Amino acid sequence: MSSEKMLTRIGALLRQAESTDNPHEGEAFMAAAQRLATGSAIDLAVARAHTASSEKRATPTQRLITIGEPGKRGLRTYAQLFIAIAAANDVQCDIAQTSAVIYAYGFAGDIDVCEALYSSLLFQMVRDSDAYVRSGAYRGETSVRTVVETRGRRRVNTQVRKPVAGVTARLNFQMAYASRIGARLAEAKQETEKAAIAESATSSSETALVLRNKEIELKDYYASNSQARGTWRGGGRASAGHSSHARRAGDRAARSARLGNLPEIGGVRGQLDS
Repeated sequence: MSSEKMLTRIGALLRQAESTDNPHEGEAFMAAAQRLATGSAIDLAVARAHTASSEKRATPTQRLITIGEPGKRGLRTYAQLFIAIAAANDVQCDIAQTSAVIYAYGFAGDIDVCEALYSSLLFQMVRDSDAYVRSGAYRGETSVRTVVETRGRRRVNTQVRKPVAGVTARLNFQMAYASRIGARLAEAKQETEKAAIAESATSSSETALVLRNKEIELKDYYASNSQARGTWRGGGRASAGHSSHARRAGDRAARSARLGNLPEIGGVRGQLDS
């Protein structure tokens, strides 16, 4: 199936997810979209392996993904969401220190799928976290914070317990949301790959080999083109503090997330506003 047809089919599933108010149906459509995306990537990989040497082969590419304006609050969790989606779609990422820009490395069709899923899931994550903060459900919870106190000529770090602030609740909600989405998509990817190997029209060993070759090709491309220095740690913590209640709420919301309000696939790429 061509990349264009694949994206059209994924778009249809996303529109079905958008039109339902049933969270279980939305989850089913989301899983179906991810299975189709993964399955299509497998098909493309098989096609690449059998392409005659005289034809132009699809090769990995690099694309700049703008997460937001540098300094905008919440960019770390937005970036965490994109990276979680990318990991389930054979796309490797480098990220700027400001979390404002991601460099995505992968095959064009896989990156297209990531952008489509990210656009929809980002809308849901922001909407659900806004609703959670407005509800005030986190109020009454406290968290331990480290403050610097001056005692004579000494500056001493002291741990104090303070009420959870709205910004802390929002960041923790979104971090848990992105983490759960990544787990769901990774599970869908694994199931699809196993099914594809088991039901391959060629042979299971050939399909497994093609998948492995695709993985190696992408790793080689990334190693040759990435300029990353060090490891991004923006998705593992909330600098404003910790909120267990917000984490649990974000995880629950991500478990029943549906893909809605998605711009047409293939539209203008670039910054995704929220």
